Amino acid sequence: MTPFGERLRSLRHERGVSQKDMAAAIGVSAAYLSALEHGRRGAPTWTLIQKIIGYFNVIWDEAEELARLAEASHPRVRLDTSGLTPAATELANLLAENIEKLREEDLHSITASIRAALGRR
Repeated sequence: MTPFGERLRSLRHERGVSQKDMAAAIGVSAAYLSALEHGRRGAPTWTLIQKIIGYFNVIWDEAEELARLAEASHPRVRLDTSGLTPAATELANLLAENIEKLREEDLHSITASIRAALGRR
């Protein structure tokens, strides 16, 4: 499941909306919506994000968060480290080979460390 898919599912459950009803309202199939929630589809288009924001009638902050989550929800990440330092290549390969072995709290800690190193929250 992707961060966007997790939030989308949460919004649906909070509001008591079925995948079938939501899919019909935003013009996609229930199968596509299910795949989007489970991370079997890539990040949604900006147009679809706008339809989802409108469907749930979310406020600005929550709308921005949905858009941010969509950007961070590509289930198949590809990294090209050619031209970068050996340390960057090592980090990319270490994550690619071992990410499924990490505990959830370790993933959150690593993410926070990288964001801190980048000067972001």
